[in-house]
Amino acid sequence: MSRRSPRNWKRFNRKIHYWGAVIIAIPVLIVLISGLLLQVKKQVTWVQPASERGVGKVPELTFEQILTIASEVPEAEIKGWKNVDRLDVRPKKGIVKVRAKNRWEIQIDNKTGDILAVNYRRSDLIEEFHDGSWFHEHAKLWLFLPASLILLVLWGTGIYMALLPYLSRRKKRNESITRLDGDAVLAK
Repeated sequence: MSRRSPRNWKRFNRKIHYWGAVIIAIPVLIVLISGLLLQVKKQVTWVQPASERGVGKVPELTFEQILTIASEVPEAEIKGWKNVDRLDVRPKKGIVKVRAKNRWEIQIDNKTGDILAVNYRRSDLIEEFHDGSWFHEHAKLWLFLPASLILLVLWGTGIYMALLPYLSRRKKRNESITRLDGDAVLAK
């Protein structure tokens, strides 16, 4: 098996970078933007609504009471449990968050049953963009995973290309020192 010459290796490495960057541009951009939004989800209420505080620390509402209260919110379109995505009980904050399948979130005081907040929750949607599952159930494994592996290769070859000039200068310096030492020995 023949070894690539340094010149061919540099050209091959640049081609890897060029085509790798073209192939992964869109998936990496999606991951980057959605990742930035997810990093600030607790600080930006547009992404994820802030949690309110209730009066009680021990949940006193039954599931049926929670469902009845949540079904009073027209935006959530909750007619029964089939319209509820999940319940998030926060005893320390004294609330129950009801997330509807249509991404609306209702925060209910777990003692009084008062509705504390009704907001559209975008963080779950952004997470689906981030992992690729919004596009297709197999997109995360067949598109976003390969894109991340290609990005890893680009990172490694990029580090190599960044270090190459330093290594080349070091090699030339060592060769010139060796040559000077050899000339000094011959002069004696």
